[in-house]
Amino acid sequence: MSEERLRRVRDRVRPFPDFPVPGVLFRDISPLLKDPAAFRTLIDLLEDHLRVSHPKIDFIAGVDSRGFLIGPPLAQRLGIGFVLIRKKGKLPGPTESISYALEYGTAELEIQSDAVEAGQKVVIVDDLLATGGTMYAACELVKRLKAEVLECLVIIELKLLKGSEKLKSIPFYSLLQYD
Repeated sequence: MSEERLRRVRDRVRPFPDFPVPGVLFRDISPLLKDPAAFRTLIDLLEDHLRVSHPKIDFIAGVDSRGFLIGPPLAQRLGIGFVLIRKKGKLPGPTESISYALEYGTAELEIQSDAVEAGQKVVIVDDLLATGGTMYAACELVKRLKAEVLECLVIIELKLLKGSEKLKSIPFYSLLQYD
């Protein structure tokens, strides 16, 4: 991975102090999404990583909602399908659901019961890993369907919150890390 390509992505992440609550420094990917060259570079870097690390992937699963922005173009590049992990009540048909703790409360995620099959290999993507609760819940949903979570993949990791520790033995990759 070239430093120049990584810098092109990093330069498009904007910090917002005291959002959503005082004391939190929010990392905003909106400028990255607005810049087609930087967004293409992001997808290039993630694609390069996955092609080297996991030559056989069946699906990319994106976590509601920003995982939906990264996952489909990445899945398309890899020639594989994309599945949704959504907030409760947003998916039709039979679903598996899980409740989990957030930094600011609790939430619930769902996946359609037929989204993946037993033994299929899945990479879960989202924009950011903070405390790890959302990503851990997404992994648990995929495992309930008896699929294999190959890796959790994010653009940004907030290292001080130690979210990757919550993932335990699940491989984890972040493109950018912040303290």
